[in-house]
Amino acid sequence: MNHLPDDSHVVKPLPHPTGTYPYRLNIREVLGDVSWFLKQRMSFHMVGDTGSLRHSAFQARIASALAQQASEHSSASEKPAFLFHLGDVVYNHGEASEYPKQFFMPYEEYPAPIFAIAGNHDGDINPDSTLIYQSLDTFMDVFCDTYRRKIMFAAGSKRLSMIQPNVYWTLQTPLAHFIGLYSNVTKHGTITAEQREWFIEELRNADMHRPDQALIVCLHHAPYSADTNHGSSPAMIAFLEEAFKAADVRPDIVFSGHVHNYQRFTKTYEDGSSVPYIVSGAGGYADLHPIASVADPRVADLDTDRHQVRLENFCDDRFGFLQITIERRENGLLLVGEYYTMCPDIRMQNQPKATLFERFFVPIRNKAYSFY
Repeated sequence: MNHLPDDSHVVKPLPHPTGTYPYRLNIREVLGDVSWFLKQRMSFHMVGDTGSLRHSAFQARIASALAQQASEHSSASEKPAFLFHLGDVVYNHGEASEYPKQFFMPYEEYPAPIFAIAGNHDGDINPDSTLIYQSLDTFMDVFCDTYRRKIMFAAGSKRLSMIQPNVYWTLQTPLAHFIGLYSNVTKHGTITAEQREWFIEELRNADMHRPDQALIVCLHHAPYSADTNHGSSPAMIAFLEEAFKAADVRPDIVFSGHVHNYQRFTKTYEDGSSVPYIVSGAGGYADLHPIASVADPRVADLDTDRHQVRLENFCDDRFGFLQITIERRENGLLLVGEYYTMCPDIRMQNQPKATLFERFFVPIRNKAYSFY
């Protein structure tokens, strides 16, 4: 975007970790023995920006469609094993009072565990609140507990708290390492030096498990976006590229939310390698963000000498979510992404099933990079 604001003064301090460094959670600790069935094939959901303080009919419809998909298969390897939330669980200020309406009630019937990274709204603080609370207090209670238990402010929900060890953390599964970042509350994201050093080490650790396990990076603020509301984040682009170079590692794919639509980019490097960047932030917030036209004066072009990035596909007029499958094959892993959308007509009382918008494929094999 043109005229990027300097909002660095609103950065919030991070909460204390609830687990021990290096903040890794093995999925066996949540799924138990069922996780062994995910060694050959693993399916999971991804979605961001599901909360909405304003009324949104699609908040519940997205949640219902996710629950329906997660309940369709009897095989543990075929049904989605979990939902990975890409941030902005609640709006506008991460308050405990909003979690029942915006999270627990809509996702009460989702049958699998829900993991999450925090978005800018999850970490913000309501200046008009009569209760004194710190940034991410409620997010930590819901997703970063020390053991799984019922949540007092969940309005009777049967969903238990999650045991992520920190606001930035790594989920270890049989077929992938998910490195989840926290990019704070600024419009285009801010990441601390301490988190940067941790991220570099996690990239190196995950790289040692390739090609048997994919390396997936997740952050809330979208590095690349062609929308008219947020646009690309120069701060997140610079952060990621510098960290990749310092670690001598690039991920297999990057997922983000923040922008309320769906976009799929391919970033190509000078050595010919490429990394897909996926934006999936149309999870239910009341407004969607349109893609800019080529001549839109509000949006600045990327420097094509530095950023070889191509927008492959997008959907900016329907709400939707991702179902990702990773399969072990003879020649390596294959990641298959499917983006599903909901009918945009809110007048329809009997909402049909989510419709497949597109399917994309990411082969995951041994990779050699050239860093300059």
